Amino acid sequence: MQPVEELRYLILAAQREGNRMLAEALRPLNLTPSQAEVLRVMQDHQPLSLVALGELLICETGSPSRLVNGMVEAGLIERAIAPANRRMVTLTLSAQGRQKAEHVRSIEESMYQVILQSLPPGASLTALNDLLWNFIADRPSGAALARRTNRS
Repeated sequence: MQPVEELRYLILAAQREGNRMLAEALRPLNLTPSQAEVLRVMQDHQPLSLVALGELLICETGSPSRLVNGMVEAGLIERAIAPANRRMVTLTLSAQGRQKAEHVRSIEESMYQVILQSLPPGASLTALNDLLWNFIADRPSGAALARRTNRS
């Protein structure tokens, strides 16, 4: 196997294992990883329109309307008419959504510690991040993540 092919499969395997770990940690909260991402994005950027939320998500391509509808029904997100434009709906976290978002933040912090502890001595997290940013820079997921991090 070529080293670059090995890297490709390592990234895929790490993503899958990370998603499994996250799903397992979220199970007691009755949340999926996609719902957790919505909660965290909303926590950091609310109020948002559905379109603006979709532009910040990695878990969904296109409109996250079905995902958001389920979260509204579960009492995690509230819809309201935008004061500046009565034709637009804004989304905000409900009290329950804010509480769950804080739990998600804690779970994410625990996962970040596992990742940091996995770095070999002398490894550069910045170099790894730069490699991945270069790979996703001109792709939809890269654009969504860049909007979330204010990275140009």
